[in-house]
Amino acid sequence: MTNQRSFKTRVRARMAKTGESYTTARRHLINRAAGPDPEAPPAPAAAQTERIADDLLRDRTGRGWAQWFAVLDAASAAERTHTEIARHLVAEHEVPGWWAQSITVGYEQARGLRSPGQRRGGGFEASASRTVAAPAARLFEAFADETARARWLPDVEVRVRTATAPRSFRADWAGGPTRIVVGFDAVGESKTRVNVLHEKLTGAEQATQLKAYWRERLTALKVLLESNGDNR
Repeated sequence: MTNQRSFKTRVRARMAKTGESYTTARRHLINRAAGPDPEAPPAPAAAQTERIADDLLRDRTGRGWAQWFAVLDAASAAERTHTEIARHLVAEHEVPGWWAQSITVGYEQARGLRSPGQRRGGGFEASASRTVAAPAARLFEAFADETARARWLPDVEVRVRTATAPRSFRADWAGGPTRIVVGFDAVGESKTRVNVLHEKLTGAEQATQLKAYWRERLTALKVLLESNGDNR
């Protein structure tokens, strides 16, 4: 009983840190305890409704998944493009940009318009995010400044397309054809949520690999900026 209670505490601690649902957080902890299987195929991408807990979504946007799905069904969102759905959420319901995108992806997956890791229309993409105890301007610099970027994202060719401080950063990745789209959302005065979307991928396997890669790199960025007073 004591071990079970301790494990549940660890699950809830991970939920609080990552925003994952109980089921997703529990699965990650079980997989970590079991250790990696070198012969196992990459794990499939999790659905958006698993990645973002219902309680967290309700706290940040005022509604949970089922409520947002009902709102979008009433607006005939399944007949709209991804961009149109996200803009509707922003304009009509005042949902912040990153959350509007997240709800749109979750809705499209739930209605069979795309699979996890897949773009609307058939292409593939990978996404990852982290909340870092640093101002948005500092996170933006970590991507936009070549020297700062090399400290946590070494040995990768990044060709900047557009950069709007301190809100967004777009770049071609490793000479193309894939590219990254990065958004920075302030969470209070001293924290920022950085969201990376890696687009134009070749398939589900590459999407799964890059999702794991970006989780690792954003964790490295978080550690860098939150240590040694480097979150100025």
